[in-house]
Amino acid sequence: MADDMGWECVSAYRDLITQYNYPKSGSNIKDHYSTPHIDKLAANGMRFDHGFSQPICTPSRVQIMTGIYNQRNYVRFGLLDPKAKTFGHIMKSAGYKTCVVGKWQLEGGAGSPNHFGFDEHCLWQLTRRPARYPNPGLEVNGKEIDYPGKYGPDIVSDYLCDFIERNKDRPFFGYYPMMLPHWPFEPTPDSKDWDSTSKGAESGKLAQKNPKYFREMVSYVDKIVGKIVAKLKEQKLSEKTMIIFTGDNGTAVSVTSVMNGRTIKGGKGSTLDTGNHVPFIVSWPGTIKSGVSSKAIVNFSDIFPTIAEIANTTIDHQIDGISFLSHLKGGKAKRQFSYCWYARNGGPNGKEFAHTGKWKLYSNGKFYNVYKDVTEKNPIKIDNLNDKVRSIRLKLQKELDRMKGTRTIFDLSKYPKADIN
Repeated sequence: MADDMGWECVSAYRDLITQYNYPKSGSNIKDHYSTPHIDKLAANGMRFDHGFSQPICTPSRVQIMTGIYNQRNYVRFGLLDPKAKTFGHIMKSAGYKTCVVGKWQLEGGAGSPNHFGFDEHCLWQLTRRPARYPNPGLEVNGKEIDYPGKYGPDIVSDYLCDFIERNKDRPFFGYYPMMLPHWPFEPTPDSKDWDSTSKGAESGKLAQKNPKYFREMVSYVDKIVGKIVAKLKEQKLSEKTMIIFTGDNGTAVSVTSVMNGRTIKGGKGSTLDTGNHVPFIVSWPGTIKSGVSSKAIVNFSDIFPTIAEIANTTIDHQIDGISFLSHLKGGKAKRQFSYCWYARNGGPNGKEFAHTGKWKLYSNGKFYNVYKDVTEKNPIKIDNLNDKVRSIRLKLQKELDRMKGTRTIFDLSKYPKADIN
C-alpha cells in the first residue's frame, strides 16, 4: 500500500483519465509516471477502476486493518483503538505466519504490532520518529536499529522478502504500508543526486514541494513492487499468493500530475475524488483471469472479509466490508456503492457521503456527477434528474440514512496524544 499515491500515478490507469473532465495539460508532456511492474500486476490480474480509501492515512489504515467504517471505530489521527480486532488477528488465528513492515504511526508502544496480530515487524514510526529515507531509524521485532548509509524502503522491503523466503513452506500474510512516496520529497538511491550521507529532510519545505523527487519516488515504489513479485516467483509461490496493490489516499495537494495529456492536482485530505480514489490492483495467477478491468466498487473495508474468506476463517463480530473474492473469480460484484465518514481528528461529526464512483451524494444533500464535475463545483438539483439518476440518488440516500446514529463517540482523554504524532 503506497503512501499518498492516487490512481493517476499508475500508468496502468492511463485510459481511465478520459472518463473524467480533468483539464488538458497544455504541454508536450503526456505522462509523468511509468510503473511497469505495477502495470504487469494489472495485466496479470484485475484492475479495479473504482477503488476507494479514506482521504488520509490513519483513517485508511484503521479501515483496511479492521474492515469497519471510520464511523464506528475511528478515534483520532495516529491511533488504532487498542480494542480493535485486525486482519493480523484473523490471519494468525487461521494458522498464517504474519508480518507487518513499513510505516506504523498507530501508537500503542513497542508491543503494538504483536498486540494487533503480527508475529514479526520492521517498522518506522512505531515508538520514535527519526528519518525514514536516507539513514533511517527503524524498529525490528522490538529493537531500535539505525541504518547509516542505507535507504529505509530498501530495509523494510528486504525484510518482507526475507520473511517470504523463510515461510515459503507455510501460509503467510504480509502487510506492507509503505513510507514512499510520502513527503519529504527527496532523492532515492536511483536518483542522480542521491546522497547516502544525508540526514533526510523530514521538515524540508523545498524537498516537500519538488515534484521531480516525487516522480522518482513513485518509480521506486514500482521498483519495490517488482522486487517482491520477483521474490515470489523465485520461491515458486506466484500461483499460491494473492497480491493487492493500492494507495492509502490521494496524492499530496502539492503535487500536480500529468496523465495522458490531462492535469490532476492531488487531493489528499479532501473528500473530492482526488482525495480517496486510489489504484486498486489484485493479482493471483491461476485464480484470477488476466487483464480484467473491473467497474466494480471496492472499499478499503472489503479487504478484511476477502482475505478472511481466502483463509477459510469466520468473522465473529460486526464489520462493514464485503468480500470481493467471488468477483475476482468471475462472479458478479456484491458492493453497489461506497460509503465514507471522515474526520481527521475524530470527534462526533465528520464529512459523510455515499457514491457509485460516478454519482456522489453527501449527507447535506449535495449531489454530483463526479465524471463531469471532479472539483464538485456544481451540485445537481433533484428537479434536474431523470428517473434513472433519481433512483440512484434514492439508493445512496438510503445508505446514508442507514448509517445515521452509528457514530461511536470516544473519550479522547483516555487516549493521550503521543509526542511522535
